[in-house]
Amino acid sequence: MIELKQISKTYKRPTGEPVVALSDVSLHIDRGEFVAIVGASGSGKSTLMNILGLLDVPTSGQYLWDGADVTSLDPNRQAEMRNKKIGFVFQAFHLLPRTTALENVELPLLYSDRRSIKDLSRRALDAVNLADRIHHRPSELSGGQQQRVAIARALVNEPDLLLADEPTGNLDRTSALEIISVFQTLNGTGRTIVLITHDREIASFAGRIVSLERGYRVGDDTVVRTTRVPQEAQ
Repeated sequence: MIELKQISKTYKRPTGEPVVALSDVSLHIDRGEFVAIVGASGSGKSTLMNILGLLDVPTSGQYLWDGADVTSLDPNRQAEMRNKKIGFVFQAFHLLPRTTALENVELPLLYSDRRSIKDLSRRALDAVNLADRIHHRPSELSGGQQQRVAIARALVNEPDLLLADEPTGNLDRTSALEIISVFQTLNGTGRTIVLITHDREIASFAGRIVSLERGYRVGDDTVVRTTRVPQEAQ
């Protein structure tokens, strides 16, 4: 589904030397894969996520999506593609505090041109096991439940790709494993997921681990598919 060809990204600074965030990174992601991108702070993983999510453009290289070059799409086409094809989950939940779980999940649909949006939000919450919390506000939910609402919001437009940037960073271990279990279940239904994390234990629950270091891809390893979240988080 996705192919990056020698992607590089350099940020210019008003003073001082330019910052090279990515150097000649090539990567393919097949439809239905669960890929973890791992690296320490400054390794380039967030820059790579921004490029994958069409939030930033590479300095050089090509980004192909289903064989079509999306590297030089104009801003309007990029925004349209993000809305229809990509769902984002971040470390911070970014939920509106005065609205219910259902209303938070419905927000992306306000910008959708779908002919029918009936029950999409309820189905998305059901997919993350929160059908019984649809009328709860964020303050009435645990951290893990709030992140599941954020995942449901990312899913509501039925995107082809789910991008998760450090989605367990604000959670305790039990809640973190709960979230990874949700991702594994979604991937089991065919959803393509790219997880950005510095935590190799969390990454080990994906099907594949891509390692970055100082802007270079230094590893690409398949994980045994029987790896599952411990029963305590199911």
